Amino acid sequence: MGACLALLGAVSCSSGLTDTVSVEGGQLQGVLTDDPEVMVFKGIPYAAPPVGDLRWANPQPVIPWQGVKVADTFGNPSVQRGRQPGSFYYKEFQPEPLPPTSEDCLFLNVWAPAKTVGHAEAKLPVALWIHGGAYMGGCGNDVAFDGEAWAERGVILVTINYRLGMLGFFSHPELSAENGYGGSGNQGIYDQLAAIRWVHDNIAAFGGDPAQITIMGQSAGAGSVKTLVASPLAKGLVSKAIIQSGGGLGNFLDSGSSQVPYSVYDERGKKIMDDAGFDTLEKMRKASLEELAAVPVGMGGPHPDGNLVTMSFDEAARAGKLLDIPYMIGSNGNDMGDMRESINAFCALRAGQSEQPAYEYYFDRKLPGDDEGAFHSAELWYMFHTLGRSWRPFTQHDYDLSEKMMDFWTNFVKYGNPNGKDVDGGWKAYTTADPYVEQLQ
Repeated sequence: MGACLALLGAVSCSSGLTDTVSVEGGQLQGVLTDDPEVMVFKGIPYAAPPVGDLRWANPQPVIPWQGVKVADTFGNPSVQRGRQPGSFYYKEFQPEPLPPTSEDCLFLNVWAPAKTVGHAEAKLPVALWIHGGAYMGGCGNDVAFDGEAWAERGVILVTINYRLGMLGFFSHPELSAENGYGGSGNQGIYDQLAAIRWVHDNIAAFGGDPAQITIMGQSAGAGSVKTLVASPLAKGLVSKAIIQSGGGLGNFLDSGSSQVPYSVYDERGKKIMDDAGFDTLEKMRKASLEELAAVPVGMGGPHPDGNLVTMSFDEAARAGKLLDIPYMIGSNGNDMGDMRESINAFCALRAGQSEQPAYEYYFDRKLPGDDEGAFHSAELWYMFHTLGRSWRPFTQHDYDLSEKMMDFWTNFVKYGNPNGKDVDGGWKAYTTADPYVEQLQ
């Protein structure tokens, strides 16, 4: 930030811009991005480190820090295996190794127009991004993610890390007893909810509007969004939702039937840990990460727990109990299966239930450089306008498509309409009389 960054702890710059804000936990100092009109605050703790006695506990309040924290470094991602060298997604999204992973991973990042930082009256809309990765991998600062282009369009972008794998989706009878509300598990979804609450309570410091928070995610991040909009605990915190390659109605990335007793998940977790020699919660919490990594837990994800997740997305949708907000939802041409029928079914259901619109898209741009087409996750380069970080030989058409998608996504966050404020035509809301799908190619 020019002269102001030369003095750590400075409150303002010679340009008149404020670079220090007060949030839950203490003071933060941001840094400018390559665009001097956009500021980023990296590695902000939104909950206490979930370590020691807090392993598998629901997120606890932030631990205050002393002085001014210079928010210039992304926080550690959750413990994970990571993409494997030689794999398609390693080549596509991991040109460098991930930063060190850790149980201490509950961090978020904020990109905002520099001129609005410190000005609560700006009331800019906010988008909170939940990364995918099969609930097993990923982080909020993956190479394709960046908020600079979003902030340039007047939207504050927040990306988050949350607990993954066994640390994020593990059930056990002793954990259920400790929780006191029925079941256990879903720690990663509780982390996401804690991040949303943090944004609601603190985003005004960056110029954001706590009443205008859109949650959005892709793949398992989309599944997370589906879980959250079906949760009674998210009511009043979310104004819009974007679901990318997470299916619609059906079993893809659903959160499980509420008809399955909590004990099924608990007993499964107990047997796995008992067989590994960790037959008490105390032993499980004292186990090293290396010891836990050797426990064959398999893939986990959200499921009913009687508190945050009381029913599946499908159950909540059919019962008319989803958050009654605008939705944007879609999939890709070479996705993980053809999701269009399930997404059409969701949009048709919403059209018959609510006055709030549902907008459907289909991304089918065949990315240059190989024959993978519009593969699962391909749209991320476009919606974050980060094509320049990819190895692919993108053309002017790709950059034009990215600009178009950036306008669609940010307009939806601003107005609940991808076309813009009070704009008819173009991308039409899905109705049974006119089941419109916006083709992005």
